[in-house]
Amino acid sequence: MCGIVGYVGRKALPETLLAGLGRLEYRGYDSAGMALQAPDGELSIVKSVGKVSNLTAKAAEAVYGRSFAAGIAHTRWATHGSPTLENAHPHSDPSGRIAIVHNGIIENYVELRSAIEERGGVFASETDSEVLAHLIAECYEGDLTAAVAAALKRVEGTFGLAAVAVDSPGVVVAARRGSPIVIGLGDGETFVASDPSALIAHTRDVIYLEDGEMASITVAGADLRNLANVPVARETAKIDWDVATVEKGGYEHFTLKEIYEQPEAIRNTVRGRLDKSLGTAILSGLGFAAEDVPIVSRFVFAACGTSMHAGMVGDYYVEELAGIPAETAQAAEFRYRDPILEPCSLVVAISQSGETADTLAAVREAKAKGALVAGICNVVGSTIARETGRGVYLHAGPEIGVASTKAFTCQVAALLMMALKFGRASKLSPAEGREIAEEIERLPELVEKTLERAGEVEEAATLFENVSSCFFIGRGLLFPVALEGALKLKEISYVHAEGYHAAELKHGPIALLDENVPVVALANDIPGKEKMIGNMRECLARKAPVVAVATEGDDSVAEHADRVLRVPRSSRYAAPIVTAVTLQLLAYHVAKLKGREIDQPRNLAKSVTVE
Repeated sequence: MCGIVGYVGRKALPETLLAGLGRLEYRGYDSAGMALQAPDGELSIVKSVGKVSNLTAKAAEAVYGRSFAAGIAHTRWATHGSPTLENAHPHSDPSGRIAIVHNGIIENYVELRSAIEERGGVFASETDSEVLAHLIAECYEGDLTAAVAAALKRVEGTFGLAAVAVDSPGVVVAARRGSPIVIGLGDGETFVASDPSALIAHTRDVIYLEDGEMASITVAGADLRNLANVPVARETAKIDWDVATVEKGGYEHFTLKEIYEQPEAIRNTVRGRLDKSLGTAILSGLGFAAEDVPIVSRFVFAACGTSMHAGMVGDYYVEELAGIPAETAQAAEFRYRDPILEPCSLVVAISQSGETADTLAAVREAKAKGALVAGICNVVGSTIARETGRGVYLHAGPEIGVASTKAFTCQVAALLMMALKFGRASKLSPAEGREIAEEIERLPELVEKTLERAGEVEEAATLFENVSSCFFIGRGLLFPVALEGALKLKEISYVHAEGYHAAELKHGPIALLDENVPVVALANDIPGKEKMIGNMRECLARKAPVVAVATEGDDSVAEHADRVLRVPRSSRYAAPIVTAVTLQLLAYHVAKLKGREIDQPRNLAKSVTVE
């Protein structure tokens, strides 16, 4: 994995592909390359290790100014083989007739590679992807689409694939199973990409391939087929955001921009979804009318990483407001533990991209066991959104920074609305519902007030500039936020950070505390604060510096902390969101002090489309 771009049309090909790769840089990668097809079909492959700028310099020397009929390009995030020129995509067969770029993992590649080598095939890389080029070449008899279809029948695993052939000038064939592919339609030009952001500068008319489908793209458009090479029909969709949305807009980093976009992002998430007169939420995408809600006897939130932390906050919301048992399952473990699900269990898959491989696998397992399924996603048309068939779109806008920020707070807002909807159909009175609905409506204002105190957070970040390890502790609704705060810090600053329930300190981790290990304590003025103060005292007694997050106007925390970061007064339901924003700012400023690549932290990819 990580990013794919392909193009057939009238524009200058190297420049068009490189611009598309530039739009995908935020996803994280370690090498880049492209295969350019001349009008006579001859293939020119250019690769580089490192940034797309390195590839641009190589291309300027090798291929700029030449005419090309089609091209494919790729940014790689290493899975099989280290980041080297040999392992960079595109890969070709030994004859140089076929070139491919690939996202995903070929699970039976060892078996396939051994068989190809027995037939005399020679490999140039350590990657699993290279077997695809060999297989397509073996199946190729003048029809690239048929060759791709035949080759992929022998493949186990996941793929988002684009291929070109010497004997098929002006044609790019794309295919997908478990890794996203989107086709962009223009006037006399056609695009293929792994993410719409790569083609938004050229068109908003797109077709999302489904699993088990492929497309042959030419200047005339896209011919869609399944892997049995049978034509299929697919509706054209519209992208509802523009180029300006994926630019920095004067901010130093996308991550900072997206932190500051949170008030508007949350407004977009809740807009039109609150009925304050009835004290409920209107989530028509869930497909549950009020009379249908009682059939749900249990919630299971399936997610990974930041989305899993949002789901953990959702556990508290659903159980407290709706009185329905809830749990969060780590999606990668969900299907392997043979989960016990009943027809009245509602499995909610949470994923910013809607393409997270492990979460998608959890959806399919839940459906196979007969459970109800829904999705909470940010990307319209994503695989999880399509396969669940019901759920909540966040409408947070594109998130470019690898470390998720606005998606998390919007997910939490969506989960609070979901809990409100189910709560009003079960145990909440109209007055209680109205109070919570008003708090949800106030969330953007609360986040704006939180951001106004960013200077205090920036100053506190200096305490972490030279530390190598720290703890985040929380209780109740703020325990998952402690996990998320620690994740953000280690993701973008590379400081080792661990999140714990505050009560767990004395069960082992407290042994690590000393004057060089700061503790960030979430001590908001909500239930659990007094016990948190006791935990802070335990930390101070071990000489650990304590940075507390506390509520404006609450003076009871300051005497038990070395530094206090204030958040606006709110109910316990809004506290996870305002606290998370403060911790995002803290992580950002620590990373900036340390000179990290904040938008593209090492070893990370934006959308994890492999298991």
